[in-house]
Amino acid sequence: MRTFEGSTAASRGETPEIGVLLANLGTPDAPTSRALKRYLRQFLSDPRVIEIPRRKWWPILNLIVLPRRAPKSAAAYREVWTDAGSPLLATGRDQASGLETALRERIDGPVHVELGMRYGNPSIEAALRKLVERRCRRVLLLPLYPQYSGTTTGSTFDAMTDALKKWRWVPEFRSVHSYYDEAEYVRALAQSLRDAWAEEPQAKRLLFSFHGIPRRYSDAGDPYERHCQETARFVAEELKLEDDAWFVTFQSRFGREEWLQPYTDKTLQQWGRDKLESVDVICPGFAADCLETIEEIDQENREYFTAAGGGAYRYIPALNARADHVAALADLALRHCQGWPKVPSMHDGE
Repeated sequence: MRTFEGSTAASRGETPEIGVLLANLGTPDAPTSRALKRYLRQFLSDPRVIEIPRRKWWPILNLIVLPRRAPKSAAAYREVWTDAGSPLLATGRDQASGLETALRERIDGPVHVELGMRYGNPSIEAALRKLVERRCRRVLLLPLYPQYSGTTTGSTFDAMTDALKKWRWVPEFRSVHSYYDEAEYVRALAQSLRDAWAEEPQAKRLLFSFHGIPRRYSDAGDPYERHCQETARFVAEELKLEDDAWFVTFQSRFGREEWLQPYTDKTLQQWGRDKLESVDVICPGFAADCLETIEEIDQENREYFTAAGGGAYRYIPALNARADHVAALADLALRHCQGWPKVPSMHDGE
């Protein structure tokens, strides 16, 4: 049954407006065990994330994982929660607002940006409904995952198409696949490092830490690992770093199987034992700071490094709503909207 008809703007002869659905992973509604259990159940029930047959995974998830993990995750979220909610949600709203402003300055006509989360609220479907209710008959899905993975970008595309399956009138839509090698994104990352080094001297080593995925996903063809390595290389080249001055690792592994290596925590522990004088850590795969950067990288892994004997440890914040990051997202969105009415050519004015 089709439960949502969508906008009728086009039938009234109006010019279809453009919408951008800015998507990120998601956040619980509150830092409580109940909210975390609901959020984690949705997240860990996604077959893109956990590639285990449902009949085997369901009892493990509901009888073992959720009862143990939800209280621990809730406690961690309470450490990073703000008056505006979770950092990811608060920053996402700032990114959406900034992107809408940037696009309206460059598109001759109305453009609307809505934030949607793959898991939790506001959902992808809720954001899509808002865009269509605002007469957007052309929608660009822009997942905030620079490096493509089926577990993130692919899953977000699934959520978009699942929502549209319920609609009789489907808007024209496009999706950004990845932007791990986009020049403006790479320059924004490099500039964030330069800004940090302008305040305090550059550390002896720069660590690029990316969220991990199971090794077998990569072996099966997921391009994520290569995208991560390429992003780090491009940033290192932009900064003219020597090969031994930077390193790539993967964090946030879950379960007992092998994930992409080397692991961030193990690497930092070893560097601590090696008495490394100082380290800077940046997480280019996270468009906004969240639990995995604030609690895991800036707190937990800092402790691993210093407790093992390491020296100074500095976390370089995610790009968040920096002006150069928003500008890079605007350029990306404009290029993917080419051919739609009222979107200027990227070469206009040259």
